Amino acid sequence: MTEYLVLPVQRLSGSVRVFKPAPAKRVSMESPAIDIMTDLRHSHVATITPQTSIDLANLYMKQRGVRSLLVLNDDHTLQGVITATDILGEKPMRFNQDRQLKHSEIMVADIMTPLNSIEATAIEEVRRAKVGHIVASLCDAGRQHTLVVDKDSDGTPLICGIFSLTQIEKQLGYVIPHNEVAKTFAEIEATVVAG
Repeated sequence: MTEYLVLPVQRLSGSVRVFKPAPAKRVSMESPAIDIMTDLRHSHVATITPQTSIDLANLYMKQRGVRSLLVLNDDHTLQGVITATDILGEKPMRFNQDRQLKHSEIMVADIMTPLNSIEATAIEEVRRAKVGHIVASLCDAGRQHTLVVDKDSDGTPLICGIFSLTQIEKQLGYVIPHNEVAKTFAEIEATVVAG
């Protein structure tokens, strides 16, 4: 370690502030969709294994400040997605009707949305889309999240991004009405302006 010099330090005193990251970039329905995508090529995604209890998955979501987790096998391939709504909603009760398990015995694999039921949007579509297209797609599907897929160098599908309705609402600066399913930019804009 002799080739590395020790860095100089300074004693702290008086008034010292802690750096705050800039607030999320404000967008409109006409902004490029890529501006609101959580790009997994630059951020870590919250993941969990299928064999984890749903109680631990819920705790992990709270600790990470997220409302969904990608479910990965030991070889890091996608097996499904689990959301806070899955855990806190009716899915555990429906799963448990015949099994008589304790809530803590229900595993992520038991109630997650499995891989073959997950839809994703191609990154090429996202690059051409606007925020309003993503909002319309989420509202039409009745979802809070959607995945974005690309392909790696050998053509294998690769999840490269996530859209979160909660994050979009923060960046838009208003709540998107969920009770009416708006399918076009105009319907979304009209609902937001009227509300």
